[in-house]
Amino acid sequence: MTPDELKTRTFADGLSLPLQALWLDASGDWDRAHEVCQAASNREGDWVHAYLHRKEGDISNAHYWYARAGRPAPSRTTSLEAEWSAIAGALLADSKS
Repeated sequence: MTPDELKTRTFADGLSLPLQALWLDASGDWDRAHEVCQAASNREGDWVHAYLHRKEGDISNAHYWYARAGRPAPSRTTSLEAEWSAIAGALLADSKS
């Protein structure tokens, strides 16, 4: 599956919690995405959590979650769409291993 295919799925069944959170975000449900990534309780969920707070505009909180995830914060010029696709691509690749 590609990030674009993840965005256009009609359901999130069978996906890891971090991927479900990204799917929910792409579906316009930021609040539920936030709940689901927290429920993951792992670094992948923390990475999605960081992205969601960046999207929300809460940059200091986002930086906290990037650190917990062990991931660098993207540059200010990185679009949210590009970051979403990068996270989705990495998580989808990891799910194949």
